[in-house]
This record gives sequence, structure tokens and C-alpha cells, in this order.
Amino acid sequence: RSQTFRALVPMFRVACLVPRWPIEAGWRARWLSTPPTPPPTPSVDAHANFTQEPEAAAQEVPRRSISELPVSFADICRAHARIKSGIRFTSCYRSTPLSRLCEANVYLKAELQQPTGSFKERGARNAMLNLSAEQKERGVIAASAGNHALALAAHGGKLGIPVTVVMPTIAPLAKVERCRELGATVVLHGDNIQEARGECGNRTEWSELTYINGFDDPDIIAGAGTMGLEIAEQVPDFDAVVVPCGGGGLLAGVALALKTLRPDSLVLSAEPENCPSFGEALSAGRPVQAATRATLADGLAVPQVGANAFEIAREFTDMNVTVSEMDVARAVLRCVELEKLTVEGGGVAALAAILPGGKLHDVVKGKVVVIPLCGGNIDVTVLGRVIDRGLAADGRLVRCVVTVSDRPGGINGLTGELARAGASIKDIFHERAWLTSAIDEVQVQVVMEVTSAEHGDRVHEALRKAYPGKVAWRVR
Repeated sequence: RSQTFRALVPMFRVACLVPRWPIEAGWRARWLSTPPTPPPTPSVDAHANFTQEPEAAAQEVPRRSISELPVSFADICRAHARIKSGIRFTSCYRSTPLSRLCEANVYLKAELQQPTGSFKERGARNAMLNLSAEQKERGVIAASAGNHALALAAHGGKLGIPVTVVMPTIAPLAKVERCRELGATVVLHGDNIQEARGECGNRTEWSELTYINGFDDPDIIAGAGTMGLEIAEQVPDFDAVVVPCGGGGLLAGVALALKTLRPDSLVLSAEPENCPSFGEALSAGRPVQAATRATLADGLAVPQVGANAFEIAREFTDMNVTVSEMDVARAVLRCVELEKLTVEGGGVAALAAILPGGKLHDVVKGKVVVIPLCGGNIDVTVLGRVIDRGLAADGRLVRCVVTVSDRPGGINGLTGELARAGASIKDIFHERAWLTSAIDEVQVQVVMEVTSAEHGDRVHEALRKAYPGKVAWRVR
């Protein structure tokens, strides 16, 4: 299989230069066993002026044949040839500690190695190179809270294309300043990405700019799909790939590429349970507005998947699961501890799904699985909080409330017990006023670090023996 793929690699490069790759139609015919179809209906044009972007249909979106989808495998091949000189061919390596932990052969596709820290550069460069000369001269506009804005700013500067990005006021200051440093015009507006996006169509001075949707523009999807070509080349014997899903563009592109090359492989997706937009769309048969809450995977917090992305992704995705906030925090912690990598919450969603306790752990057990680490743009202050949550999820950061004597030496006795048990105190606070116990007693709340959940159990048992009936133990 590996030799066959290597023989086909030169064909990819040739295919990128022709209007259609012959193997594409042949594979589709074999896979679907359908007769030739009439000319495709137009796709949703997300690569146009913002005011022309249509709303999603109110009824279920009918399935089209593969040849009618908004993006083809040939589009991905052409995108690969178009952008390869301007992006990094990121590494994809086997992780020994994660393979042992997940009971699978885990390969990490390190997209955080891109200059702006995420895979978004692939689609941004492809979309900008595909603009007409007039569109390039007028410039582009987009709404983004971070990675898409950074990618457009970086490649707009390299290609001489003016870039305007509208960012919500909650966007990290570091990303805002970095966009300005890269030469983009940055406008802060609204409390969320929807309000920022709405502002793009409200100002007359922006009416001539080309709006580039960060996850639903066909050129963005095709550019993202080039990651799939690289994965197939770097790990030709892969069994499964798990792709993080927010707006659906990366999932659509990678799934289309990999299922074309390897129809027998598994393409799985993972999204935050606090924003399950792809799962809701699958249930409804069309993109719908999903109920959302704040999430550590903020880069995936897109309340409604793109129409083009959804049409493609649902055809090629074998399973979609959600990951909890604790799953995401634990995955960030694993990357820091085991791989010495700083990855943002949205970038580790796929890894979160295959860790022990994740919904895909048993699905990929014993398989060769590729995990894209999609971005590394996380604020240092946020990273500290996420690591603490990961430690708490692991049972390595615990807290308890112990009622002790309020006489001299009372708290000293408690700290001595903790020291003998091997616990390290991270924070301590004592409460005297709001108690119903004896007047000579005080409640002491302790946050402590332990080496493992089992160690925490031993500390708990030691405190129960020393202070019977006076210990309230809280792991999370």
C-alpha cells in the first residue's frame, strides 16, 4: 500500500495542473456506483462580498452526488500546488508516550508549526491566491477572533493584498496586536464572533472588499484539505484520522482528501460539548444554530457550521463525538507534559477524544491513528488556568475543608499531617465567622498537589483518621 501511494505522489503534482484528475471520477463511480450526473448546482458562494452571503436553508439539505459537492479532490490537489511554496510542510511523527497511553499507534500532525501557529494558513493563502487581480487590489475582509485573522494578515502582507479583520472585543490582546504588526487593519467590534461578522456588512467603505469566510469558503476548504494529502504521504498505513470540528472547513477538506485516497480508512471528528454545532447539523440534516456555552476550545466555538462544509463533511465523516471541558484540559496538560508542546484548547480536541475515558478511545485502540494538533495560539494566562483544570481532572490537584481547633497549633497540626502524607499545599484559607460548629473550631480550606489520584486517596484516608467526621473532601 505504501509503495502504491508513493507511486501516485508524482501524479498529484501533475493533477494539480489539469482541470480534472481522471482517478477522481473513477473512484467516485466505483464508490457510489451511480450513473453520470447533470452539471452541478452552484455552491454557496462564501468567497464573495459579505452582503451576498445567503442564509442556510430552512429545511433539510438534500444530499448531492459526490461530483456535485462544492469542493472536489482536484480542487485540493490544485490548492496543494498553489500554496506549497508559501506554507510549511509540518512534521507528523509517532508519539511513544501517547501511543502507550492511548493503546494505539498515535501520530501527531504538528500544524502549530506554521508561522502564525495554526493550520489556517493553508486556506487563507489558497483563497487569496485565487482572487482576481481586481479583488486583490481592493483587498479582503473577514471576521475572526484569532487564527483566521492572523493567517490572512500574514499572507496578505506577503502577497501585497490589503487585509481588514473585524475582531470581537473578547479576542486575546496578543492576537490583536500581532495582526496589526503583520499589517492588517484591525477593527474591534461586538462581544462575540457573530456581532463582529455582522459589522462586516454594515459599513459602506467595506462594500468593495471581498469577504473570506474562515471555514466555509470553498477555497478555504480546499486549502485545509491539503493537510489530508500530507497525512497520507507521511503516514501511508494510517487506519484513522481524528479531526477537530468547529465551523467544519478543516473536517470537510481533510475528510474529502483522505476518503478519496483511502476509502477504507476512518475519518472521525471531535467537537466541544459546549458547542456541538456539527452534531446538531447532522441531527437536523442541515446547518442549525446550536446552543453554545463558553469553552476552553474557543477556536471551535462556531454556533453554526458552514453550508458548504456541512455538505462535504457529512458525506465523508464516519463518526462525530463531543469532548468535555475536562477532556480538553487534560489533553492540553498531556501535550505539555509528554510532548513538551503548548497547544490551544481547540487544537487538542482530537487528542482529547482518544485519551482514556474519551469517546473514541476504544474506537482507535490498536489502530494507527493520526491526530492533527491544529493550533498553538493560547495566552500564557489562559494556559495556567487550563493546566490547573487538567491537574484537577487528573485528580492531581485536590481540595478539602477540614475543621480543626482554633487554638494555637491547630493549623500547624493539619499542615503536619499533610506533610507526612506527602501532599504539597498550593493554597490555604481558614474561616471563623460563618460556622455552626463549636466556637473554638475553625474551618480550613486547603488546595493541594498530589502525585496521582491514588496518592490523593491516601492523603484523604490519613486526614480522615486524624480528624474523624471533620473532613469534607472535594476532588473537583
